[in-house]
Amino acid sequence: MERKNIITMHGNPLTLIGADIKVGDKAPDFTVIDGDLNEVKLGNYAGKIKMISVTPSLDTTVCDIQARRFNHEAAAFPVDVAVLNISMDLPFAISRFCTVAEIDKVKGLSDHRDASFGEAYGVLIKELRLLARSLFIIDKNNIVRYKQIVPEETNHPDYDEALRALERITGLARAA
Repeated sequence: MERKNIITMHGNPLTLIGADIKVGDKAPDFTVIDGDLNEVKLGNYAGKIKMISVTPSLDTTVCDIQARRFNHEAAAFPVDVAVLNISMDLPFAISRFCTVAEIDKVKGLSDHRDASFGEAYGVLIKELRLLARSLFIIDKNNIVRYKQIVPEETNHPDYDEALRALERITGLARAA
């Protein structure tokens, strides 16, 4: 399934591939790779709320800031919240980035091998084989409770809106 006129890069329209999942939908399963080349699936986080931060490439300024921001914020999240960053970067590059940037609360994962996440969540960019900048929050029952696809890929997501959504979903305010 191809969807047009949803995102741009430097003002140029791009095509998203995959289903257009909606808030309230059952979260589709996916298979991504961690830094040790192990497969990771949605089920690995059973019983947790999943905040998924999706970045085109951690080697860009906005993606770097996005990963660092959620790593910083994650320190205040309840323990039943798993924060994942998924990109098309190679697992080795993600591991290197997380080490250098001291990302220790966000799990960096690669969709490079199969684009499983990108297609399942409808954020695979056809023209670039990158993932569209987006955020998803999935509850403990694997229901999508929040979705944000950033219209212009070079812009930041609305961090505050996503964090307020997480507070509503967890029923708790973040610790200071």
